[in-house]
Amino acid sequence: MTFYDDATGERVELSVATFANWVAKTANLLQDELSVEPGDRVALLLPAHWQTAVWLLACASVGVVADVAGDPAAADVVVSGPEPESLEAARACSGPRIALALRPLGGRFPQAPEGFTDYAVEVPGQPDRFVPYTPVDPEEPALIVAGREFSGAEVVERARAEATALGLTGPGARLLSGLPYDTWEGLNAGLYGPLATGGSVVLCRHLDRLPAEALDQRIEAERVTTTAH
Repeated sequence: MTFYDDATGERVELSVATFANWVAKTANLLQDELSVEPGDRVALLLPAHWQTAVWLLACASVGVVADVAGDPAAADVVVSGPEPESLEAARACSGPRIALALRPLGGRFPQAPEGFTDYAVEVPGQPDRFVPYTPVDPEEPALIVAGREFSGAEVVERARAEATALGLTGPGARLLSGLPYDTWEGLNAGLYGPLATGGSVVLCRHLDRLPAEALDQRIEAERVTTTAH
């Protein structure tokens, strides 16, 4: 995954091994530090971002339900971005509250928001390998987005079924997505589709701020084969 934030100029490139390491550490954080169990609900109040993708796959690794933009009051754990309105909404969760600064290179908050654990402080010390205490059942709920619930198996099946329409023709395909993560279409283009087909993704936040000429240059420089924005 390659991530751009066109509001800040940030660019982060994560290899398969690096991305998998972040997922493993986050899954260990969920399972060991936050004591979540299969079937628990994690509300993700996060934008389209590489760290959001990490959390989605960490939830899947543990067997908990990733509820994108879900109601914190109904969640066992809430994960919030740094925006004040997001943090305020997250306080409705009676369980653990995790905050992400979403700073370059996964940087921490200068001072963690009151009542929240700083993800960037807690995750580095987690183990690099993850083994779930309970095997994940692919037929159990895994994702809620825009009011629709998916099992893990449904996520994989739908991602594969829609791959051709996205231009994901197999390993080596590289999709540039500027879609938000609050719909299935955005999640599929920005994560699940490329993952299910052995491709890669260039995930762009605030892509509307990039001039058309600069977008064309990025598509060429990143060897993009298909786009969704």
